[in-house]
Amino acid sequence: MNPRKWLKEHSLKVLAIRDTPEAIAGGVTIGLLIGFSPLFGLKTLLAIFVAWVTRCNILAAVLATTVHDIVIPFMFAIYIWQYDIGFWLLSQPHRWPPPMLHKHLMEGFSWHKLVKDFTGFGIRALLGWAVCALPIAPMIYFPIRKLVWRHQVKKQQETAPGA
Repeated sequence: MNPRKWLKEHSLKVLAIRDTPEAIAGGVTIGLLIGFSPLFGLKTLLAIFVAWVTRCNILAAVLATTVHDIVIPFMFAIYIWQYDIGFWLLSQPHRWPPPMLHKHLMEGFSWHKLVKDFTGFGIRALLGWAVCALPIAPMIYFPIRKLVWRHQVKKQQETAPGA
């Protein structure tokens, strides 16, 4: 699949939505941020819920949530990066985590340890995601709002009588 073609198709779908630029930009921002969260299997439902609660465009949120599909080859690296940041924030004194694969190979496998590590991974990755996502939100919202506004003004000028 061609990533540029995929992005163009989805961006045109977002621009075709009939709603305020603020609602569409809010939906896109919510969708993008939740799409990169480590909440496997809950991303779309969570995006719908958050968009509904914040009165943003739900369709824009769902479409933007699927953007992570185009970067799936990099998602593992993104999750590890989020985990590393969460680990660093929660450790006292602050330190970077040890390599996880090496740690499991040396200690042997146990289901109890796997569940405990997965829970710890999830909490740390979620914290790392939140710390990274929240400052990025305005950098997504404001340009998208301006882009949607420009597109809507252009469409109104094209369809205005006497244009």
